[in-house]
Amino acid sequence: MNPSVHPHHRRHLRPAVRRVLTVTVVACIAVGGASFVLHSRSAVPAASATSTSSASAASEAESSLLTARQAQAILDDPRMVLVNHTNKMPDDHTFTTKACGSATAVNKTLQTEAADAFLAMQAAAAKDGVTIWMQSGYRSVDYQKNLYDQKTQYFRNKGLSEAEAKKQAANIVNPPGYSEHNCGLAADLNSPEHTDLTEGFENTEAFRWLSAHAVEYGFILRYPKNAEAVTEITYEPWHWRYVGPENAALIQQSGLCFEDAVAVLQKLAAGEKITG
Repeated sequence: MNPSVHPHHRRHLRPAVRRVLTVTVVACIAVGGASFVLHSRSAVPAASATSTSSASAASEAESSLLTARQAQAILDDPRMVLVNHTNKMPDDHTFTTKACGSATAVNKTLQTEAADAFLAMQAAAAKDGVTIWMQSGYRSVDYQKNLYDQKTQYFRNKGLSEAEAKKQAANIVNPPGYSEHNCGLAADLNSPEHTDLTEGFENTEAFRWLSAHAVEYGFILRYPKNAEAVTEITYEPWHWRYVGPENAALIQQSGLCFEDAVAVLQKLAAGEKITG
């Protein structure tokens, strides 16, 4: 979220700088000179000529890929729901919530499992001398609708048509159901070192601790650097998404942002051949 606009608003990239997401047949990403794809056990680097033949390396990588059934099971996991400006949260997506936010939190709850995971993560960080707060979590669709309607009316009052006002409003406030905060799995985090939800959070001990340990508790950095063309959201070091420890480990191993990881899983689930 970008507090310079409103504590509940999302920083969308301008349409002029958006690029179309393309997931190639290879569906991999170079990390440290080695190629990785989504594997059932761990990421397998493409072998060098000095270690094994390219044919045997390809065979090993292919054998360790997730099966179509495994990929579909991950996609069916409610914790893996993809919510963004083109993917609406399913209307039947129901869940319980639990408070885990700081005293000054705008929205203090997350889905119960995510809240428990955050509290465990917060306690572990505290043992290492690091303080992490949850500043904003679950927002109901009705709450989101109110924000969106208010912003739409703002542009209507400036003389825009209803359609244009909604379009302009959507650049600032996600329409109801299209905000990741509506699913109760997204948490905006801060710390005493840096209370603002801005990029400066990346310079804190809290962020460094999260980067090293959040995956153990099922959280991933939702909008990483250099992924803006895919996520269409600017880099947000404070915004973390709960997907569950096993899913978080898989995504971290792949090196992919959430949208790309889901896209690769969809290809695998459809039985498309993925090569590394």
